[in-house]
Amino acid sequence: MPAPDALLFLSSHCQHCPAVLNSLAELVKQGVIGRLEVVNLEARPEAAEAHGIRTVPWVRIGPFELHGLRGREELAEWAGRADRPEGMADYFHVLLREGQLQRVIDAVRQDPARLADLLPIVANPEASLNVRIGAGAVLETFAANDALRALVPALGELSAAEDARVRADACHYLALSASPTATPYLRERLNDTHPEVAEIAAEGLARMTPA
Repeated sequence: MPAPDALLFLSSHCQHCPAVLNSLAELVKQGVIGRLEVVNLEARPEAAEAHGIRTVPWVRIGPFELHGLRGREELAEWAGRADRPEGMADYFHVLLREGQLQRVIDAVRQDPARLADLLPIVANPEASLNVRIGAGAVLETFAANDALRALVPALGELSAAEDARVRADACHYLALSASPTATPYLRERLNDTHPEVAEIAAEGLARMTPA
């Protein structure tokens, strides 16, 4: 696969920018990054507004935006993830772990298909609580949206997962989709062996069924 390109925004007075620039330049020499574009925001202040930049160094490698000081190894890892199917899921996981919920929401608004990259978090009962809560907040932001409705088949599979937490969350998001195609999956869980899952499924069906 071709090496991803990188974009770096820096400032002449930024303490960490030279280190990030040197790391990226080295990765270009190694072929880990295919091309590097560097913009000095003092010379091009309009670029900060165009990209919503509030702090430097600001790096984009492939689809990933990275803020602040990043070491060469970390930058190389993100370059390696740029073309991997699980790369965006890993990126969202890191953002949510760091409390960057709005950045995930903004990324999904730019490309609604990226909502599917939250499913690995939903499917992972070992994900940390703050990451699972963050993923839920993003999915709830797109309630009754076509992006969430498109995930009904995948969420339906998760509603039959082995772990009860996964089943419960999947039922909650199925109901949030407000899609008629979610109804059969929720009905299947009405007699779930775990009472909380059955309760969430019943409540979801009640909300989706007109009075």
